Amino acid sequence: MQKVYLARHGQTKWNQTKQHTSFTDIALNEEGKQQARLLKHRLEGTHFEKVFTSPLLRASTTCELAGFQGEPLDELKEWNYGDYEGKTTNEIKKSIPDWTVFTHGAPNGESIEQVTTRAYKFFSMIEGLTGNILLFSHGHFSRALIACWLQLSAREGRFFILSNASLSILGYERKNPVIELLNDTSYLKG
Repeated sequence: MQKVYLARHGQTKWNQTKQHTSFTDIALNEEGKQQARLLKHRLEGTHFEKVFTSPLLRASTTCELAGFQGEPLDELKEWNYGDYEGKTTNEIKKSIPDWTVFTHGAPNGESIEQVTTRAYKFFSMIEGLTGNILLFSHGHFSRALIACWLQLSAREGRFFILSNASLSILGYERKNPVIELLNDTSYLKG
């Protein structure tokens, strides 16, 4: 059965400083580039019917350094943080103490409903493909995507964590969607 391999992009300067990054097109830092090269070794020997990437530089560069030419899809862009772009969670929590993007969204950004629509639009795009698929995307959107894969609300993405350059695998057990691997970064240590 089909498996969807989901790779989060490598580290950027804003990841280091914990700033929310959606539409700001930030490049990978040196650590992020090294992470992408290690991801290449992790994925060696796995055949993919299709490879897709967010068109944003941090994801598309991760894709390239991992040895793939991905088809850019806007559907795989990061959650639009709107007014919270460039802000840290601690800065946001000064005015909304229990804030998460999964529970409160972002003013002048995307709502949970809009992110859910994007996730399901992507699933409809891969419907009919039978081989393994590889995606290069972003943290919050990918967490929402995983929740939608499991037929949960995208809000439930708050229960998952995805580190920079992590690999997750979505698959099936007896036609039921499952997570086969989540947030694997073991290959980054060696």
